[in-house]
Amino acid sequence: MKMLLTPSFVARKILGRGLRERFRRRFPRRVPDYASYASISLGRHGLEIGGPSAIFGAQGSLPVYARLDSLDNCIFSGQTIWEGSVEEGKTFLYDPEKPPGRQFICEATDLRGIPDASYDCVLASHVLEHLANPLKALREWKRVLGRNGLVSLVLPHKDGTFDWRRPTTTLAHLIEDFDKNVGEDDRTHLSEILDLHDLTKDEAAGSAERFRERCLHNDTNRAMHHHVFDTAAAVAMVDHIGLQLLRVDLLKPFHVILLSQSCTGFPDNRAFLGVNAPYRRRSPFPSDRAAALP
Repeated sequence: MKMLLTPSFVARKILGRGLRERFRRRFPRRVPDYASYASISLGRHGLEIGGPSAIFGAQGSLPVYARLDSLDNCIFSGQTIWEGSVEEGKTFLYDPEKPPGRQFICEATDLRGIPDASYDCVLASHVLEHLANPLKALREWKRVLGRNGLVSLVLPHKDGTFDWRRPTTTLAHLIEDFDKNVGEDDRTHLSEILDLHDLTKDEAAGSAERFRERCLHNDTNRAMHHHVFDTAAAVAMVDHIGLQLLRVDLLKPFHVILLSQSCTGFPDNRAFLGVNAPYRRRSPFPSDRAAALP
């Protein structure tokens, strides 16, 4: 009998049976002082990149979906290992109490179908590390924000992931990728990933050979982490793009959560930069604390 290649079957074969569920699992621990997030999100018209995301849902650590007035979504393809089959139009389901948002199918680095200043906020959870050119993406996300628009970013901290052996991506490297207009077919980090990815912390990736095959087809499945972040690297990236940081929150097992805002002129992020930044002493991640002043 011929096997039906459903999206869920393809996802299991490429990523492993458990990975999809792992990315969709609930995050029961709330961000400290969540009320401030809830207040600032109320009534906003948002765009998510790569959603829906469990962390923003009702049982997540940052449950802002219910506070938003509406939410649209951008995903890179109509067929992905993350969401299966996706159709453009009013098809984006993110909250059972809300009407569907508009689904765009376009690259996160190229939102050309979306006019300037169309949204009050942009959300992205565990997306930027999968993009070959994060600064290009952030510039696009900033473009579609209106005055004082918010950006809520969630990134994986290397200390808590299978990337812990890899070097942290520097801002200089991100700038070089932007200047070269690097695309999703880039394999600059492939050998490093194959050598240093800790498969013992990534059971769903399967064998080394299976993981290698997945990485070789990353331009279509987008499962590979091009870049590796600690909190300082994430903060430096947001500062460079010209967003005003409002909050930095850190949650185990591996979440760096940055809330920032579009601004006129240059942002003043000195409170979040350098070895005396307050987040370092309270960080649950050893590499953050190690860099703190005594």
